Amino acid sequence: MSSFKEISPYELENALKLIGKDWMLITARDKNGVNAMTASWGCLGVLWNKPVAVCFIRPQRHTFGLVRNEDKISLAFLSDEYRGALNICGTKSGKDCNKLELAGLSTLEHEGVPIINEASVALVCRKLYEGSLNESEFLDQSLKAFYNNGDFHGVFILEIEKALAKI
Repeated sequence: MSSFKEISPYELENALKLIGKDWMLITARDKNGVNAMTASWGCLGVLWNKPVAVCFIRPQRHTFGLVRNEDKISLAFLSDEYRGALNICGTKSGKDCNKLELAGLSTLEHEGVPIINEASVALVCRKLYEGSLNESEFLDQSLKAFYNNGDFHGVFILEIEKALAKI
């Protein structure tokens, strides 16, 4: 882990930009290896007096099952030079190929959790809550346009146990 140093989660800058513009990789493992999925929907904040991340994953995504089956996962934020890698991880399925290899990314372990080695910031997270968006609870009906197939996102609230910045 010499390529990263631990920082406080409160040192993270501009969560809206990190997730909505720069995107993130949600990384988890299964018996076949490590998979990462690009996400541009999510939140960073405080809940239950803990620093948290919130991830939204559609149930048909390969990563959905991996995240459901793991207690801990990581989130990675990469510099703009990795935009092509993020595009690969957002358009290819880990069921069909080794996305990380295809994208030219590598992983290392932090306390048993895979993190993306090329990340400028990585968050090691522990799942606190799992649920799903419910069609009947949308107050703004126009948002249903994001779900023409009825594939409402699963919601994962994660405690940020470690925030790691590239040295």
